[in-house]
Amino acid sequence: MAFRKFASLLAALALGLGPIAPAQVGAETFEANFDEVLGTELRTPAIIQDSFSNPLEQHIAQLANGAQGRIGVAAIDLATGQEISVLGDQRFPMASTSKIAIAATFLKGVDQGRWTLDQRFPLMIPQRSKPFSSEIAPVAPGERLPARQLLDLMLTRSSNSATDALLAVIGGPEAVNKWVRDAGIKEFSINRDIATLVRDDGEVDPASYIDIRDSATPLAMAKLLKGLYEGRWLSASSRDLLIGTMERCRTGTRRIPALMPDNVLIAHKTGSLHNTSSDVGIITAPDGRVFAVAIYVTGQGSRSNREARIASIARGIYDGYTQPSTVWVKATYDTAAAGSR
Repeated sequence: MAFRKFASLLAALALGLGPIAPAQVGAETFEANFDEVLGTELRTPAIIQDSFSNPLEQHIAQLANGAQGRIGVAAIDLATGQEISVLGDQRFPMASTSKIAIAATFLKGVDQGRWTLDQRFPLMIPQRSKPFSSEIAPVAPGERLPARQLLDLMLTRSSNSATDALLAVIGGPEAVNKWVRDAGIKEFSINRDIATLVRDDGEVDPASYIDIRDSATPLAMAKLLKGLYEGRWLSASSRDLLIGTMERCRTGTRRIPALMPDNVLIAHKTGSLHNTSSDVGIITAPDGRVFAVAIYVTGQGSRSNREARIASIARGIYDGYTQPSTVWVKATYDTAAAGSR
């Protein structure tokens, strides 16, 4: 009976289980200037999850307190298949996390012989234009760089111009959507290039509304990461290049990596939009166990608070998968590792 009351309260408060004390971290200075926008196709989020399948999922729901904005979480233990989902089937703005799918689509073309990693393509440089003044924001070709360098810039430094360069090569957003659909991943769509997404930033608040454009569910992203890591859709060399580049990600040091033990390997990609921050990736424990994780956070009052929430949730997932049973009642982390406000 007590648990049913607890679950009802959970649903009513949109996963708000009362205040928690995640690490409060300072603003990140290195993240590239992507990100921020949704659009006009609005619908109010429905809180559709009111119970959890196991104590670990319940604990992650506590860390993903939704009282100050929607938080979506999905994780998969690649060894056991155990899934964690908190609003895992609700859409969230992907921001720069979509660049993983763009990179994979390009690498699939490399595997098919359509282009090479040494082939040079021009950066796509945004040109000045007023928000919403055109369907597609104007860009102009810039310096021509090898594809392997463009991939590195888009995944390690979140370069928007490098991303739009490869997006133009592969045929635009619909080419990515087709590759994702062919991979069997649903609840995922890219609708605009990055220049347009950035120019038209801030139309709605993702903490309160859902726009399905340029969005994915956390579960869809976790399944995409799992399949890429397992080499399901790319050649071994393309898979290794993608994962290896994500391991060198320079953004998001205050997110998934912030509270992790030093001997944990993380391959990840961040995203930052208007009132939303995210981090998705592959976590490899020292014993070789591997977890796919997708965390999307909206609201929370500030970017530093969102990043702290990501760090706390990621550590909770790691501890829950690697230290069963008692870890869920501890829920204490070294906040100094993530910095303080």
